[in-house]
Amino acid sequence: MTTYVYETIPQKAGQKPKKYELRQSMRDAAFTHHPETGEPIKRVLLGGFGYSGKSSYTKAVASGGGGCGCGHGGCPH
Repeated sequence: MTTYVYETIPQKAGQKPKKYELRQSMRDAAFTHHPETGEPIKRVLLGGFGYSGKSSYTKAVASGGGGCGCGHGGCPH
């Protein structure tokens, strides 16, 4: 089970969204309504660095190159 962040979809002007952490399987579709309250909600996409083993990024950094793929000399910008 994975924990996802959801927030309510404000129904009135000036209403602030409430955030929730809900657990569900990665195979399940995103909730559109809170399972207990029935409020309309949407999944919040969070940024971050996902690590999944030996990637080209990991190899580039390990060999002295930049993560952007510019090689050993880094980015010219």
